[in-house]
Amino acid sequence: MARRFDRQARRAKRTRRGGDPGWQRYRMTQKLISIGDDYDVENAAGERVFTIDGKALRVRDTLKMTDVETGDTYRIKERVVRVMDTMTIHKNGQRAAAVKKAVVTPIRDRFTVLIPGASNLKVKGNVLAHEYQMSRDGERVAVVSKKWFRVRDSYGVEVAPGMDAGLVIAMTVALDMMAHPSR
Repeated sequence: MARRFDRQARRAKRTRRGGDPGWQRYRMTQKLISIGDDYDVENAAGERVFTIDGKALRVRDTLKMTDVETGDTYRIKERVVRVMDTMTIHKNGQRAAAVKKAVVTPIRDRFTVLIPGASNLKVKGNVLAHEYQMSRDGERVAVVSKKWFRVRDSYGVEVAPGMDAGLVIAMTVALDMMAHPSR
């Protein structure tokens, strides 16, 4: 029992590094043995809050994400017939966001997230290395960093208060799929 408590305390300490108070913190870990892209997402206390199931035997990249607490479902799909790389995110059957990659990217990848009824999000930083932030109108709303964890294929996501954490996690997964298409 004491060993489990120590592990949870260390995990919570790692997820507290940096960050702003009031922000929600999550840890995304890709399952090492899985068919397709499968992830577990834990909150700062180490509790699983989202499961992400990659559909391995489909022509298009499709992922289904489920919020363990609320039962909300997110479907992340690649749009095939487009000039720009695009992935759409549907929440409970309704279109929630579209992640678009810029056509001309001379130095590093640039992404924009279109959210119906809200301002667009800009993604800045190094998406390939999982070191970037999402901002709306110059205000930071989410931060993704792999530096917080020593474990391979794990990275942290911090979400600002008032943002839909499930949508931010789904956008992070879409960005990961677009930045690493060979995985």
